[in-house]
Amino acid sequence: MIGVSHASAALAARAARVAPGGVHSPVRAFKAMGMPPLAIAEAHGAHVTDVDGRRFVDWIGAWGPALLGHDHPVVAKAVVEAVSRGVVFGLASTHEVELSERITARVPGCEMVRLVVTGTEATMSAVRVARAATGRSGIIKFAGGYHGHADMFLVSAGSGAATLGVPDSPGVTAGTAADTAVARFNDLDSVDRCFDDHRGAIAALIVEPVMGNMGCVPPADGFLEGLRDRCTRHGAVLIFDEVMTGFRVARGGAAARYGVTPDLITLGKVAGGGLPLAAFGGRRDLMELVAPAGPVYQAGTYAAHPLAVAAGLATFDVIDATPDLYEDLERTGDLLESSLQAVIAAAGVGAVVQRVGSMWTMFFSAGPVRCWDDAAAVDRAAHVAFFTGMLARGVLLPPSPFESAFVSMAHDQVPIAYTVEAARATLRDLRR
Repeated sequence: MIGVSHASAALAARAARVAPGGVHSPVRAFKAMGMPPLAIAEAHGAHVTDVDGRRFVDWIGAWGPALLGHDHPVVAKAVVEAVSRGVVFGLASTHEVELSERITARVPGCEMVRLVVTGTEATMSAVRVARAATGRSGIIKFAGGYHGHADMFLVSAGSGAATLGVPDSPGVTAGTAADTAVARFNDLDSVDRCFDDHRGAIAALIVEPVMGNMGCVPPADGFLEGLRDRCTRHGAVLIFDEVMTGFRVARGGAAARYGVTPDLITLGKVAGGGLPLAAFGGRRDLMELVAPAGPVYQAGTYAAHPLAVAAGLATFDVIDATPDLYEDLERTGDLLESSLQAVIAAAGVGAVVQRVGSMWTMFFSAGPVRCWDDAAAVDRAAHVAFFTGMLARGVLLPPSPFESAFVSMAHDQVPIAYTVEAARATLRDLRR
């Protein structure tokens, strides 16, 4: 295991005295990896450097926003210029209108949009709109799907294909959880059972069109189309949670990649260029229910924050100036995937690499992961050993077997070759 320096240990101890677990978001804790949190001092391009000066090839990518790589000069320049115009206004601005226009022009079915600050805020607001539009209270989500930490989303499916929600966190009431039914990803029969068991009560079905919070799990052929059909037949609102996939897996997100149009969509991460910005949008008739146009209340002092809007606009500028960006990301991702698969085959270990565009995960599993039941059965001990071996060799992977990794525009053949050789050496050590 990579050594923990005195400086890192001292910082972790200080943090633990003033923040729960020493971090401000649980996945940063590295607790499942058996080590203190890794504290980052700098991030540039495809690399991060920790407080001890150790440099790593970074495949976390800030959990998705770093599509262009860390500290892209166009984005950095735009933020500095925005600061010179004022840090925060609390009123409408020209640039937020431009960003809204650029989002709605890209995303299928997104006729209007509301800019917010976090993905959780976006998803909980989208569900509120769906409930108001339908006059119903129930929602369907998928086991292993993460939609932020609003109470209604913090439920798990247990071992059942589709079951009544059970609170997955203290502080979530049984009454709140009872409004959430949980289905199995890539299993339309489980979706049918949810609709049948709660006939006439489902306001919305919310789904990550490509699962990213149980590792990268693509939708099976016809699955998203099946969800669209069922929501239409049952009068429920189809919500695509594209906080992760939006502008990541295609220029118009997963809705564009798979040709399935939701009623509402949530966005974040890439849309803010690395600054706190998220959004929910969709059909005009649904979005016009949102205050002040309609009665569904949603508000925020920091919504459409000028610095985040500037970063988002600059990110779209770079995307638009790079017409082959998504094709290049696809090729880079394919090179990484095929190279790692070859290393896995040569090592004779039970592992598989799954990828959609620039999202990818290496699962320690004998077969493909298609739903949470498959993900929950992966070899977690092998993942920990692989993670620590790669970290010791200067490669930073997500500190969880259930998180997607990300390719960025800054990941050229050099960090890929370095990563592949580190994986070869690490898997060789694991076999000993």
